[in-house]
Amino acid sequence: QVRLVETGGGFVQAGGSLRLSCAASGNIFRINHMGWYRQAPGKQRELAAVTDNGGNTNYADSVKGRFTISRDNAKNTVYLQMNSLKPEDTAVYYCNANVYRLGLGTADYWGQGTQVTVSS
Repeated sequence: QVRLVETGGGFVQAGGSLRLSCAASGNIFRINHMGWYRQAPGKQRELAAVTDNGGNTNYADSVKGRFTISRDNAKNTVYLQMNSLKPEDTAVYYCNANVYRLGLGTADYWGQGTQVTVSS
């Protein structure tokens, strides 16, 4: 099994910063891409940022220039530094990892989600 544990959510005023962390553990041979998705109340889950194991990154247009995704491959951990936060960034943020397990193939795993609330 693979487990993703997220930390770092919370409450912040507009213009503030938060840093999310997500650590993967378990039967992991290789992690391909890791990323952060978010889901606001009444909306569909959307991609915020993603990074592959070569260091390439991709961001939603709404967070470009404000969010930075990074990864520590030795720790199987992905981070999301969120700066200049806006009220519209309020959402539950979910960590996602595409994991290859030796002999078992590749599958997507999700964290439990962490709440980010930005007040105006």
